[in-house]
Amino acid sequence: MAKTIPYTFHNPDGRELSGKLELPDCPPKAFAIFVHCFTGNKDFSANRRISRTLREHGFAVLRFDFTGLGASEGDFSETNFSSNLRDLKSAYQQLEREYSAPQILIGHSLGGAAVLTLASELQNIKAVITIGAPSSTVHLTHLFKGHLEKIENCGESEVEIGGRPFTIKKQFLEDIKSHKVLEKVQRMRKALLIFHSPEDETVEIENAKDIYTHARHPKSFISLSGADHLLTKAQDTEYVANIIASWCDRYIEDDNINSQETVPNKLAAS
Repeated sequence: MAKTIPYTFHNPDGRELSGKLELPDCPPKAFAIFVHCFTGNKDFSANRRISRTLREHGFAVLRFDFTGLGASEGDFSETNFSSNLRDLKSAYQQLEREYSAPQILIGHSLGGAAVLTLASELQNIKAVITIGAPSSTVHLTHLFKGHLEKIENCGESEVEIGGRPFTIKKQFLEDIKSHKVLEKVQRMRKALLIFHSPEDETVEIENAKDIYTHARHPKSFISLSGADHLLTKAQDTEYVANIIASWCDRYIEDDNINSQETVPNKLAAS
């Protein structure tokens, strides 16, 4: 029977991170990790709907909260893009130990930049999917407009993002300047699927063009005409998930065949 189970793991600092693992009612075709947007969490509607639709197609999907967000431990103000990457790598490593090495990374918005940055380091990843992803982490600074001077001079400032207050520190700004997403994309030898809406007002569609231009083949682009940045409409998430499922079948190695021992044993235990 298909199910959603709580799934926790620890980051390199020993913080417990909260996740949910979507398991299909049969041995999974492959494991995927869904990475949420900046200041988001695993239970945003798009994350949940896409993960569960992929589950219906036979994929196991882990969605989790970055440090200091959702139900995960830690102080958000002490995190940055580098710590997000470490959290994602920890999720990958735990799934690899307990089930099977994930073959699919899915990232929404800044989560898309994270999967593009880390994918080359993860040997077993075969397919990378981005949804409304920025081509540069520095893109985030537009969210802090009016606060940048205070952050630089005072070391931190409280910023309202999505109607919620977050403390942004100078170390965060320094960290995002140190990452070169497009350089990672150029070196990435993974199948890439890019989703972006022409009407996206948070991350302009030119970012998708930059990612596509720098990526190697195989690469694909899907326009999400009429969709908003957070994919708040159910029909948009269903469309995205169904395309992901069909597209991934071309690139993954079926875990039903290649992981006959570790995957079924762990699934039976859960």
